[in-house]
Amino acid sequence: RDPLMPGDIEDPEEEDDDEEDTPSEEEEEEEEDSSEISASDEDGSWIAWFCGLRGNEFFCEVDEDYIQDDFNLTGLNGLVPYYDYALDMVLDVEMPMEDSLTEEQQEIVESAAEMLYGLIHARYIVTNRGMHAMYEKYRSASFGRCPHVFCQGQPVLPVGLSDLPRNYTVNVFCPRCHGLFFPKSTRQANIDGAYFGTTFPHLYLMTHPEMIPVRPSQQYVPRVYGFKINQSSLYFRNHEDDAPMMNNDSRRNSRAPEVDRAAAGVGDDIRAFMLRGFIGSRMVAMNDGGHWKLWEDVFLCGSL
Repeated sequence: RDPLMPGDIEDPEEEDDDEEDTPSEEEEEEEEDSSEISASDEDGSWIAWFCGLRGNEFFCEVDEDYIQDDFNLTGLNGLVPYYDYALDMVLDVEMPMEDSLTEEQQEIVESAAEMLYGLIHARYIVTNRGMHAMYEKYRSASFGRCPHVFCQGQPVLPVGLSDLPRNYTVNVFCPRCHGLFFPKSTRQANIDGAYFGTTFPHLYLMTHPEMIPVRPSQQYVPRVYGFKINQSSLYFRNHEDDAPMMNNDSRRNSRAPEVDRAAAGVGDDIRAFMLRGFIGSRMVAMNDGGHWKLWEDVFLCGSL
């Protein structure tokens, strides 16, 4: 037999060491985040770093010359704490040594910088350059798609319910059905709605009317066992706008339209009465126990 060489025998301890050296998914994510932060600090600007963070995909990069124009920042110094420090951080202005802050103050300045950039962002996106930057995101559906079935995946636009910070989180507006929804991502759902304002999606569509989609032609109609629910039913009690309540005269005039049409076709009043009574008694018998009013609508109006 050939003698064994030192490399022919595998050391089990070395295999264990290899398994221990394999990083977990959480460690990989932490390393990616730290590498992104370090790379942004070294190569990119604060604005590029902030817009590149996970959850900040709704933001576009505001031009620095827009931020450097004091006219565009009118009134923000009263809303943002440590305004001067926050503005310097957004513009990557180095802080003098004598103005060094404590760790607690530094955290406040970082939070203030995010608020300041968000409020500047809300003003920037209603300009021509800002709308163009947001158009690229809208075209690629970076803001998400409408969850309404009949909108068929229509891209949405971000909107706030208030122009003042710390009141509401951001929502998304569907240009097709004009519905308002929560963002799909929980990270994006925690963004302040004032960073997009109440004006942007509507002004954007008014400025670019060719981008306005056609409203859905289909409308969902609730049914029970194939019958449409009658407008005077308790089902629509809290939805009067969708199904207005009818008065007594209109209810009498619209009683059993389907059965009356069948009776007119037969031409026999007695047979029509018997048919109507048969349908009513059958439906009540199937649904006895507190559902008389619901099935009475079937009997009287020909639909629920």
